[in-house]
Amino acid sequence: QVQLVESGGGLVQPGGSLRLSCVASGNIFRVYSMGWYRQAPGKQRELVAAMTPAGKFQYGDSVRGRFTISGDNAKNTVTLQMNSLKPEDTAVYYCNGAIRDTDPEVAIMEYWGKGTLVNVSS
Repeated sequence: QVQLVESGGGLVQPGGSLRLSCVASGNIFRVYSMGWYRQAPGKQRELVAAMTPAGKFQYGDSVRGRFTISGDNAKNTVTLQMNSLKPEDTAVYYCNGAIRDTDPEVAIMEYWGKGTLVNVSS
């Protein structure tokens, strides 16, 4: 089975930076896409940033220019560099991936990590 594990969240001052990492592990045949979503209390989960093996990138309007997504395909890792953080960025950040298992009976599935909390506050 495939698992996604996030790390790097925590408390940071407005204007500060954090780097989130997500590692996909298990019986992975291929990672088709990975990305980051976030959900603040009382709000819908929204796209933060996403990337595909073809090199396409997508950013949410509220983070474009401040956040940067990158990945290491050999290590099945995706990273989110967050700069110029604002209190509005406070949320639980979730790693997401579309991944094919090495088991041929397992279809391509969308996996989610359990999330890591980012709290931007003075």
